[in-house]
Amino acid sequence: MKIVSLFSGCGGLDLGFQNAGFNIIWANDFNKKVKQTYEYNHQSELIIRSITNIDAHQIPDCDGIIGGPPCQSWSVAGAGRGIDDKRGQLFKDYIRIIDAKNPKFFLAENVKGILASKHDEARNEIVRLLSEAGNFGYDVSIGLLNAKDFEVPQDRERVFFIGFRKDLNLTFNFDNFLMRTKSNIIHNLSKEYGCSKEYLTLIDKISIYQNSALPANEKNKTTGIKTNNEYALGSFSSIFMSRNRVRSWNEQSFTIQASSRQAPLHPQAPKMIKVEKDKHIFAQGYEHLYRRLSVREVAEIQTFPQDFRFFYENLDDAYKMIGNAVPVNMAKYIGIEIKNLLSNLNKQ
Repeated sequence: MKIVSLFSGCGGLDLGFQNAGFNIIWANDFNKKVKQTYEYNHQSELIIRSITNIDAHQIPDCDGIIGGPPCQSWSVAGAGRGIDDKRGQLFKDYIRIIDAKNPKFFLAENVKGILASKHDEARNEIVRLLSEAGNFGYDVSIGLLNAKDFEVPQDRERVFFIGFRKDLNLTFNFDNFLMRTKSNIIHNLSKEYGCSKEYLTLIDKISIYQNSALPANEKNKTTGIKTNNEYALGSFSSIFMSRNRVRSWNEQSFTIQASSRQAPLHPQAPKMIKVEKDKHIFAQGYEHLYRRLSVREVAEIQTFPQDFRFFYENLDDAYKMIGNAVPVNMAKYIGIEIKNLLSNLNKQ
């Protein structure tokens, strides 16, 4: 099945859908700094242009459209201006493309903040526009999912809008999907590791990189190593030190942020010690163990494969492209569910 990818970034969502059996035939992003990474790993062109300047007739016909319209406008930690923000308006351009191309299905990923009550009116308007898009309209489902439930060693809650064209009479049932998929994952993990296992943890994905990680060059410039196993330097802000930033080896990572300064700390260090409200410190005598997770390590936590290579000059750009991505395994399982629903329809 042919897929068009919008707001592609470095291609986490795209790779997940490819692993589920879809074919990405056209991809677009505004950020030119992700182009080399995307094209090296996906072997296809990434059109660098703002979606606002793309005529839908320039996009090939497809079975599905996937993408993650910029989420900063809906972020709880950000200004939270939602649809009123310029970036929030890009969601309407995403809908404009769906309306013109009339695909069998669409998927839009966003942050949990979009579910906040202050965004009810804007969110309802988005659902209305999606439900009326195209020649037939769409049956739209909204679900909040945590990446850790999909073989991703990370606590990462994200909202997904998934719609099927109304003439197909299909609905994405998030509860059934989650229950069935989690059951299969638990079975597979338990079989692979030889013990009862529900989630992947940090030790499962990043322990092999611990001793080979290197600090970045001055001003967080890359050292040029092809493994990407280098970590950002710099002081830790008072906001960063306001709470513990260390997860243990047997836990899932904190959410990987699109920022080098906000990268979680490596599990080799003891958990930070609370000394007063909104203030933590590093454990005395272990200060040398506190370093940010490396580019390679955050990529592994986002379940990019080991041979997925990232290209950048400044580590800030690397953390940004990885943190903005949908975890590959999470995308794969959603893609498998969509593909199965469409395949069963064809059999009928």
